[in-house]
Amino acid sequence: MPETQTEPVQSPDREHESSAASHELRSVVVNYECRPDRRTVYPAGASGIERMSAWLTADANAFVELHAHR
Repeated sequence: MPETQTEPVQSPDREHESSAASHELRSVVVNYECRPDRRTVYPAGASGIERMSAWLTADANAFVELHAHR
């Protein structure tokens, strides 16, 4: 069974600080033994049903730290 970890991801949109909470994202990484780990990003406040239509998944190594690329 794959292992998972969850971490918050903040939206980089600083022009709308007042609505930053509505742009907060969560991230889950699923670790696999025989294939690349996968990261799924979804809205932090989304219910299970809402989350089914508002997520993005890709290989974990496709994501980078924002501060490292500015």
